[in-house]
Amino acid sequence: MKIKAIITGATGMVGEGVLLECLNHPDVEQVLVINRKPGGVSHPKLTEIIHKDFFNLTPIEHQLTGYNACYFCLGVSSVGISKEDYKHLTYDLTMNVATMLAKLNPEMTFCYVTGAGTDSSEQGSLAWARVKGATENALMRLFKNAYMFRPGFMKAVPGQKNVKSYYKLLAWLYPIGRALYPAGFCTLQEVGQAMIKTVTKGYEKQILEVKDIVDLAKR
Repeated sequence: MKIKAIITGATGMVGEGVLLECLNHPDVEQVLVINRKPGGVSHPKLTEIIHKDFFNLTPIEHQLTGYNACYFCLGVSSVGISKEDYKHLTYDLTMNVATMLAKLNPEMTFCYVTGAGTDSSEQGSLAWARVKGATENALMRLFKNAYMFRPGFMKAVPGQKNVKSYYKLLAWLYPIGRALYPAGFCTLQEVGQAMIKTVTKGYEKQILEVKDIVDLAKR
């Protein structure tokens, strides 16, 4: 199966890593990125839409049909913003995009990047984890093929431009962490490969922790 994928968040660390993996992968035929600003990447497979308002996709709706995958890597940190703003920029924004894509491409495989510690019960003490859990649960209700990715510490793909400063500072820790605590460490290349394989091979779980991501990437 050839993949035609939409990627959000491609100007961030996770999204850029997934994008680079998709552009290099033979099973990926076409990639559409929706960015608020130019990403600076050029490739024969790649189309870029610059669109600032993810709460109003109507102006670009006609460009979003004909895709069988979405790799949703757009997100914000809960640090320094109110609970209401975090919910609006996490749950509300994600579901607005997802609802549009589900209408246009009902058979689409939707992969969503959340994080280790996400609260599926939506009842825990951490607000961010409840919001992420609510988003995961809503996406799994919306799409028949939905996969929630919960990576831990991620090693960047070679050649990435958008790498968070603390990841650069702690890059030396990756091989030690992977050896001592493999459940908490994976590479962004593995994240990208696993996302691609959710479309071509599927997976027995809808929520993928680090060990699941690594396992699927190897298949």
